[in-house]
Amino acid sequence: MFKTISNAIKTPEVRKKLLYTLLLLVVFRLGCWITVPGVNTIELSKAMGESEGIAGLINIISGGAFSRFSIFAMSISPYITASIVIQLLGMIIPSLERLTKEGGEEGRQKINRYTKILTIVLAIVEGAGIYLSYRSTNIFVNQQFLTGALVVTSLVAGTSILMWLGEQITSKGIGNGISLLIFAGIVSGLPNGVRSVLGLIVTDQGFSTTGLLTGIGVIIGAILLVAGVVYVNQAERRIPVQYSKKVVGRKMVGAQSTHIPLKLAMAGVMPIIFASSFMTFPAMLIQIFVKNLSEHAFLNGLYQFSIATSSSQVPIGYSIANALVYLLLIVGFTFFYTYATFNPAELSSNIKRNGGFIPGIRAGKPTTEYLSSVISKLTWFGGLFLAIIAIIPMLLRFTSLNIAFGGTSILIVVGVALETVQQLESQLAMRHYKGFLE
Repeated sequence: MFKTISNAIKTPEVRKKLLYTLLLLVVFRLGCWITVPGVNTIELSKAMGESEGIAGLINIISGGAFSRFSIFAMSISPYITASIVIQLLGMIIPSLERLTKEGGEEGRQKINRYTKILTIVLAIVEGAGIYLSYRSTNIFVNQQFLTGALVVTSLVAGTSILMWLGEQITSKGIGNGISLLIFAGIVSGLPNGVRSVLGLIVTDQGFSTTGLLTGIGVIIGAILLVAGVVYVNQAERRIPVQYSKKVVGRKMVGAQSTHIPLKLAMAGVMPIIFASSFMTFPAMLIQIFVKNLSEHAFLNGLYQFSIATSSSQVPIGYSIANALVYLLLIVGFTFFYTYATFNPAELSSNIKRNGGFIPGIRAGKPTTEYLSSVISKLTWFGGLFLAIIAIIPMLLRFTSLNIAFGGTSILIVVGVALETVQQLESQLAMRHYKGFLE
């Protein structure tokens, strides 16, 4: 990886793209410190210092922008939600499905336009929800309509700017822009994580041997977790495919052997995002529409259950129930997302149409059943792996540790880093071939 980065810096064209990407990421980080107009910063620090739950969950992805109520407080989450919704609608609505599969560049542009429109709509709804949730506090200068409109407009504008920055990075820089913005937001919490580990070793009472051993354990655990995430991200099950001889034009093309690479975790981090959104959605609605939770026992219980994923001040009974439901949702969404994006019947049909077959498996229905069996086993592994990754931060809450990096954060950071390095390698390879041909 370091050799790839070194070679990229030495190559002028790739270096220019890297610097452009870094410049836009710096713009993103600067924007995280620009507070929304109409906010009382003194009261804001008090309110956000006590808030957990949804606020803490959004704050991790936004790189601390939410705790500062900056223009980037909502981060790029409305765009991610809109992309997921459009993708799911593409599986249900035939016209969208045709546009996705057969529309080409024009179809891609239309899908992108629909996603942007839905992003703005969701950003307005989410911005209004955030304003209404915190209107009862004293963080706003006043509670007039114009103040609310200014706050919501600023939040929507911030999300729009991030969407534009992501597009610019994707088209003119290196890597996927949206992923890199999330990556930058999460990595910005690394200094807090280092400070927490150092705080275990050097306390107010002086040096702590127990804290040192705990810190070493945390570091070793983080290294093992990163190694496991890298292994699962890179690992694949290769299904061998044999193609028989066929006539192409005037030539007889000989038999070819190839393979179908199937990732162990094909769904990536999407099931965790789905499950987190599903679990925290009731709490968001309750925060918006219910002013005094203490007067509603059922709604208070539902709220405690909903935020147990991201709060350390919830009774242990709610935490255990939330963890069980959370894990079941992650496994369920893993199956849903995998089968929504990978169709064994369609792949089997393509293999048969091109004169191919899997050795030892008859073409047609037997091939579909074989692929379905393999996908099912891989999905079970991927779902359980994601569930273990997601539950690690919940387990740490029962200890005295306060680590900024959770399993989900590491999964996102490692995945984006690997993807970006692969794009760097492809850019260098393309440059090498161009130089060779010239």
